[in-house]
Amino acid sequence: MEMGKKVVILAYGCQMSERDAETLKEITRQVGYTSSEDLETADLVIVNTCCVRESAENKILGKIGELKKLKERKPKLKLAITGCMVQQPGALDRLQKRAPHVDIWAGTHNLHDFAALLQRVEQSGKVAEVCQEPNRAVESTPLAEKGKLHANVNIMYGCDNFCSYCIVPYVRGRERSRNPEEIIQEIEGLVASGCREITLLGQNVNSYGKEFSPSYDFADLLHSVDQIPLLLRIRYITSHPKDLSDKLIKTVANGEKLCEHFHFPLQSGSNFILQRMNRKYTREYYLSRVQKIRELLPQASLTTDLIVGFPGETEEDFEQTLSMLDLVHYSQAFTFMYSKRSGTPAAVMEDQIPLDVKKRRLQSLMRVQNQASLEWRQPMIGKVFEVLVEGPTKTNPERLAGRTRGNELVVFSGNQEIIGSLVEVRITEAGSWTLVGSIERS
Repeated sequence: MEMGKKVVILAYGCQMSERDAETLKEITRQVGYTSSEDLETADLVIVNTCCVRESAENKILGKIGELKKLKERKPKLKLAITGCMVQQPGALDRLQKRAPHVDIWAGTHNLHDFAALLQRVEQSGKVAEVCQEPNRAVESTPLAEKGKLHANVNIMYGCDNFCSYCIVPYVRGRERSRNPEEIIQEIEGLVASGCREITLLGQNVNSYGKEFSPSYDFADLLHSVDQIPLLLRIRYITSHPKDLSDKLIKTVANGEKLCEHFHFPLQSGSNFILQRMNRKYTREYYLSRVQKIRELLPQASLTTDLIVGFPGETEEDFEQTLSMLDLVHYSQAFTFMYSKRSGTPAAVMEDQIPLDVKKRRLQSLMRVQNQASLEWRQPMIGKVFEVLVEGPTKTNPERLAGRTRGNELVVFSGNQEIIGSLVEVRITEAGSWTLVGSIERS
């Protein structure tokens, strides 16, 4: 294969999709491609896709259409579409007809074979590979960049929950946990190259290891990772409420590097809607888990995901969601209007909610949570927090930004030499999303 070619990788979607894009970046580097951001000079363009919402899929389809014009100007350009959109049941034929200018189609389970797909397309033309359910986790996950302060590490793939609104189990497959030894080895390699904070990734990290014998669960993995020297912080996403055990909460409470932040998706505060969502817990059970967290980690921050306008949601159901904001005291909530996702049970449910009602409920929810976020952060003024310095802010290179252990974003002045280190910052201002502070001088 000719060396010195350039590849542009466009990644859409969640952290797991971003991690897949890193894998593709390293695979292409190993076969002679240099990473670039310039589409005009690219020899290969990879679009790693997301299909969690149809709006995201439509945006990606628009980009694929734009790339057709680029390929017309550059006939030798290779175009690859990878990831969740391609993996959807029955989607490949439809996508190929819509975008015949694409050279490589690869589903989520075929990304690690991308070098072979590249070789095949250069020898014999177009290639499409969408394998069905893998029976084990892929252990080898090549890293695209070394020396980064923060890195994402897959600990498992797939999901067994089948929430009625979610396409993920159909495109990521059933749950498969990586061997803990492989995970530890990968993190140790990252730390040796300069990484100081890692986020463990899974669709539901709380169910990690359920297929292992002898027993080894997510709490055990967190305890093992907590022992790695030079690593400063450990985070994880996503955490399903139904599988959050007392053992896991105690492990975080007793950990040295385990951050006191729980991203704990509620989705709805109504038991009726939770049942229609197939979330497998009640609001009462969810609140019992929050109580346990507050009992063992009173300083912990809780963030959540909330969906308004799910099919059948009444005003009373929505009010029950609003009431959870007062009961839980989230530091932040990621709020969404329900949108149909073809191929999921919720898309064909009766009692779909009108768009104007969904918009009104979303605005009301955001207004209440923004005030709650402000009230959560205002008591931090005057207090000192340990902050891991991440780098300059996006809007002002003269200012630095970092995060507390509770995942609070803090902006402050400082020398760029402290990037990657832990500093003590006294908070001077608090907003709904960001804290402002000044470094404590010793």
